[in-house]
Amino acid sequence: MMTTRLASSPTGTNAVPTAPGALPLIGHSHRLARRPYRFLQTLSDLGPVVRVKIPGYDTYVVTEPELIREAFVGLSDQGAMIDRAEALLGAGVTVLSGPQHKRERRMIAPAFARGRIAQYATVMTRLGAEQADTWRDGQMVVVDTAMHDLALRTVAGALFSGDLGAETGAEIHEMLTPVMTLLARRVTRPAWIDRLPLPGNRRFEGLVAGMKSATSKIITAYRADLAVDPNLDHGDLLDTLIKARDEDGVALTDAQVHDELINFLVGGTEATGMTLSWVFHELGRNPELEAAFHAEIDAVLGGRPAEFADLGRLDLTKRIVTETLRMYSPWLTVRDVPANYELGGKALPEGAMLLVCPVAVHRDPAIFPNPHKFDPDRWLPAAMESRPKGAYLPFGMGTRQCPGNVFSLTEVALQVATIGGRWRLRPMPGIAVQETVIGALVHPKYLPMRVVARQVQTGHVADSSGSERGAA
Repeated sequence: MMTTRLASSPTGTNAVPTAPGALPLIGHSHRLARRPYRFLQTLSDLGPVVRVKIPGYDTYVVTEPELIREAFVGLSDQGAMIDRAEALLGAGVTVLSGPQHKRERRMIAPAFARGRIAQYATVMTRLGAEQADTWRDGQMVVVDTAMHDLALRTVAGALFSGDLGAETGAEIHEMLTPVMTLLARRVTRPAWIDRLPLPGNRRFEGLVAGMKSATSKIITAYRADLAVDPNLDHGDLLDTLIKARDEDGVALTDAQVHDELINFLVGGTEATGMTLSWVFHELGRNPELEAAFHAEIDAVLGGRPAEFADLGRLDLTKRIVTETLRMYSPWLTVRDVPANYELGGKALPEGAMLLVCPVAVHRDPAIFPNPHKFDPDRWLPAAMESRPKGAYLPFGMGTRQCPGNVFSLTEVALQVATIGGRWRLRPMPGIAVQETVIGALVHPKYLPMRVVARQVQTGHVADSSGSERGAA
């Protein structure tokens, strides 16, 4: 594996190829406008490190897995583009850098310990089952909307317990999607536009203030409960954050707790809702795989909702989730280039933005043969032996790896199994499902599906269309 070396001079920078097609003033912005990952997918043919021109940023794209691992494990600061997200995410772990990031990440770690995940799993299963209860045989469901709502209700349910928690979750539910849409526009345009009295800026600021007001009420209520009974355990993420202490015994302030709550809500809603949607899309268009999936969950669950203890036996289900994350990953993850930094023999200028496009890496045929085929068998142990490190990064890697990755994987597996035990989701004839970029993620633009009720019976599985398949 290549190693990072101190550059004796910046002359190596000139050896980095620049992507063709840049225009005066706007650079490659026109290529990045709608589906940026399709442009970034073309860069691996130019070299392991390629320069692209984005106004306001000196940007270098890394395409080779070993160099991706080297850079993203070795570097942690994310630079100016992510700093712009501070307007919403505040001083949360997603935005913090250096010692502050290290301190706060350690403080929030107990919130994602195995014991806590097992507690949150009851919320995940309950809400998945409640979602399944709302559907009727033959109903057309807009799956991307339903799964986004399910993901938001799930993360809110894990964050906040009780009636006040439900009220807080409902308030934030109304604000999260519009504020995320506005944030995505802000981070990709010049910073001076943020200061103009534009309607979009005023709406963004109002939504951020509204979210802060909602979380402030519940933080105050929890602190009051703990003042009365210091041993009280609400059993949720907020309780863990309020009780967190660093090495010196210092707690998070109310502002820091708020920022972490918003980070969890954003991270636990958009990506998880997207993944749930794509899982059902892929099952719907792969009937043989869907039959094997149903056979597994029927054999393991026997018609009941999935539980945390079932995960060890849901092997195919988990590989389906893993393959979904390969096919539909974030298109953007970044690092800030420090002084005297060299990658793959190329000296890079201090302050440049090092960009990796996970979905482009995951769809590179040189890394994943036949990359547009949905194939969970890629994740069988024998198939994974020859795959280079750094080739799979849906949650990032290094110290910036998403702290909620196990939470998300657990949620998707449990809810897919729980819903899949009750329903088959069939594609709508004549509707081509398209990809669209929202923020840093690749979402389905519109994913309507028809739900068909399933019945689990001894020795076989039948659905309401009359077809039967042998149970595993």
